[in-house]
Amino acid sequence: MALDDQKLQRQFSLRKVLLPMLLGLGVVGYMFYQTYEPGQLQTLKQASLLWLFVTFLVLLIRDFGYMYRIRYVTDKALSWRQSFSVIMLWEFASCALPSVVGGSTVAAYLLLKEKIPLGRSVAQVMVTAMLDNMYFVLAMPLVLLLAGSETLPALESLGDTVRYGLGTAFAVSYLLVTLYAFLMCYALFLNPKSVKRLLVRISRLRWLRRWRLGIYNHANELLISSQHLRRKEPAYWWRASISTIFVWTARYAIIGCLIAAFTHLEAHEHLLIFARNLIYKIVLMMSVTPGAAGVAEIAFPAFFGMFLGSFTTVIVLLYRLLTYYLYLLLGAIVFPRWAARVFSSKSEMAEQAPVVTEKQL
Repeated sequence: MALDDQKLQRQFSLRKVLLPMLLGLGVVGYMFYQTYEPGQLQTLKQASLLWLFVTFLVLLIRDFGYMYRIRYVTDKALSWRQSFSVIMLWEFASCALPSVVGGSTVAAYLLLKEKIPLGRSVAQVMVTAMLDNMYFVLAMPLVLLLAGSETLPALESLGDTVRYGLGTAFAVSYLLVTLYAFLMCYALFLNPKSVKRLLVRISRLRWLRRWRLGIYNHANELLISSQHLRRKEPAYWWRASISTIFVWTARYAIIGCLIAAFTHLEAHEHLLIFARNLIYKIVLMMSVTPGAAGVAEIAFPAFFGMFLGSFTTVIVLLYRLLTYYLYLLLGAIVFPRWAARVFSSKSEMAEQAPVVTEKQL
């Protein structure tokens, strides 16, 4: 694994919480300075309690769905309490690390510390990653078909060049996610050995040499994961797939519910917000800041400002409080107790991480 105990603990340090918080809140503060109007406070007071309740309900449903999925993907090796801790820390890692890095490496290590052997923990994280990517690949054409040409924001103030660039970036990103998702499916279920050989050959390219060890280890992980997952019953995949649909539909619906608390939305507008959210997430995935802090706040008005006008900045803050800052705080609270439990055990893990050196290559 790429992590050890000390590195894991550094991921949950105070600096990891404060840096993205200050960056994101600094951007929001500047946006408030630019767009604040006295009537915004009155609009905030007139929020629909029903839609605010629905927003919190969808948030809870999302987190419960994540807990359900990780519990059943791990064959109930985790209790509900352990599932809660793993999901909260996984979310924290996703918020504290750059979006282009993600929290998958941390997630596999979290499962390892919960006494799930390495091969199984890597396989289980790969299952969730594969299903998450497949949801995006299959949902995007459907919502584009239903939402129509308005899915991409107009961005009139920035001109057609920016809109064309955004469309191109989205198309390239969608293609890459699709290729990655199907490569994972092929590697895990059809021909893992050939994919391993391909990855090893790719790692020998001159411009990829700096990532050679990582690619080689990833190839080994695919092989280990394939051996574990091929033995699974259909019920395992049904539970994992349905919970993935459940989780990501709730995740993408939160913005629409929050906006509906402050302005009336028709059904087709809810669908348009849902579709734009998929593209919005692609923009955030390309960010190099922790949890896309700053980028998420800046990009939000371009995608959803048409529904809110000058009140957009308030919604940006509320949205990030619910879906970002909240998990930074929860992760910081959960980690000390979780660490006290898992690091106090002196028993050895059933499996150890394979070590790959330059000589083996």
